[in-house]
Amino acid sequence: MKKCSRCSKPATLHITEVVKNSVEEELHLCESCAHQYIANEEDGEPPDEQESFAVKLPSVTGEGELEELDQLVCPNCGITFREFRSHGRLGCPQEYIAFSRELMPLLENIHGETQHTGKIPKRAPDASQRQYRLIKMRNQLRTAIDDEQYEDAARLRDEIQTLETQLDQDRDDA
Repeated sequence: MKKCSRCSKPATLHITEVVKNSVEEELHLCESCAHQYIANEEDGEPPDEQESFAVKLPSVTGEGELEELDQLVCPNCGITFREFRSHGRLGCPQEYIAFSRELMPLLENIHGETQHTGKIPKRAPDASQRQYRLIKMRNQLRTAIDDEQYEDAARLRDEIQTLETQLDQDRDDA
């Protein structure tokens, strides 16, 4: 997780501005520094850092949004989503499920993906890599069927059959 550009707290607001010649400038702020940043711009004072941010941001969290975030509570450990945002750390694995609607856009923004793929050892046999792909594709097939995306489901079914055939051939050759 990125740290605030002004202090050492975890950043909860990430601003990217494209300036001249397609150069991107990034500013990462914690909640309190974001409030100060917005307040400085409203007073007409230039911000301390990243003065080229021309676009005014709406307030980071309004009263209604704060109350809504207080209502989101993890059933396992009792932490609220607002507490997570202020501390920058989750309390338990169940929070990924409890706060999924709010976490997914945040994770995608920070990491570019919401699915951790990890690394596969270079010496791993092709069969184990195919087995991993097969499990992943079966999950995708289940999701496609649940979402009634039958064309995608048919394509996945065919790919799964091809992979299963390759795995069977590998077992026969061994």
